[in-house]
Amino acid sequence: MAKTKKEKIVDLKPKAEKITEEQLKKVQETISGINQTQFEIGSIESQKHELLHRMAGSRDKLASLQSEFQKDYGTFDININDGTINYPKDNGEADKKD
Repeated sequence: MAKTKKEKIVDLKPKAEKITEEQLKKVQETISGINQTQFEIGSIESQKHELLHRMAGSRDKLASLQSEFQKDYGTFDININDGTINYPKDNGEADKKD
């Protein structure tokens, strides 16, 4: 069998140097949208960080109040709706009437 040579096809059409204005506009808008979204995500993450710090501060304040209640009342079990102190139940010894 004889080997056949592959003919090389030459493209005589000139190659474009730039994409079209419409394509350029589309790609710029897409990249701009990505950048805007990344900026917004960063902003949200910053807000989240601040909120987490605020929550930690509130938890520290609550722990301080609980410590104060424990010292003053012997318990920090407080009904937050009406302020009633929920004292722990002892085995009923102190409340027994003879």
